[in-house]
Amino acid sequence: MTERIGFIGLGIMGRPMARNLLKAGYPLTVWNRSRPGIDELVGAGAAEASCPREVAERSDVVITMVSDSPDVEQVALGPGGIIEAARPGLVMIDMSTISPEVTRRIADRLGEACIEMLDAPVSGGDKGAIAGTLSIMVGGSEATLARCRPILEAMGQTITYCGRSGAGQTVKLCNQIVGGLNNLAMCEALVFAAKAGVNPRTMIEAVSGGACTSWAIQNLAPKVVERDFAPGFKVAHQQKDLRLALEEADKRSLPLPGTGLVHQLFAAVEADGLGGEGIQSLVKTLEKLAGVQVQ
Repeated sequence: MTERIGFIGLGIMGRPMARNLLKAGYPLTVWNRSRPGIDELVGAGAAEASCPREVAERSDVVITMVSDSPDVEQVALGPGGIIEAARPGLVMIDMSTISPEVTRRIADRLGEACIEMLDAPVSGGDKGAIAGTLSIMVGGSEATLARCRPILEAMGQTITYCGRSGAGQTVKLCNQIVGGLNNLAMCEALVFAAKAGVNPRTMIEAVSGGACTSWAIQNLAPKVVERDFAPGFKVAHQQKDLRLALEEADKRSLPLPGTGLVHQLFAAVEADGLGGEGIQSLVKTLEKLAGVQVQ
């Protein structure tokens, strides 16, 4: 029997992920805090629910894709939340990026109510969400993952079991550390090329073909040259993820000097009111320091 899917959180990532579930033939019920996401998915064939509880009542597996730890807690455990529809066999898959500690706390509460939970954050940006090629990092029960793997395969290409509850979120924070530092390296290279009088496009072409290529060089650097700062992933969301990584590191007395630097440089971007732009906007802070513009 085909699993009935619920989807909560229809933003930049959630909308195309939900669309891919529809394309895969899953019956879909959706809820979002704002209308545009709901209207788009209902127009594509989804049913609308009035609250997270109703989504869960009408679903076998509920996926959440929201902004931060408090948002996941609210839709899972708050008034009108998923937990109010508790019954054996119900699964919640949280694909947001949140605190591993909060993930474990939510999983414990849901488990007491006979609801299984997987934490399954993703990497790949809006392009990966649209193409259904996301990398998905999963924590929780291996048996629950085995049941839900076909659902995840409708949205992602690489599905990696990372360990117990919270492990998926921990691996995602590792991903964000790498991504943040790669982004900084890309921006510094662009500013260096521009200041030295080299065509940034030439630099991108050369570096993309060698050992130092990266997703940032191939996907974000061309956007900087075009002065395209529309968000595939917002600065504000990157800052939240880096904050979570630094908080987890602090609990372990673990120094992350590079991550701390990127976090501070992004804070300068936010101070200029650019938190809603894409993460390639990090270059603007470096341009300001260098007195040059990449174009």
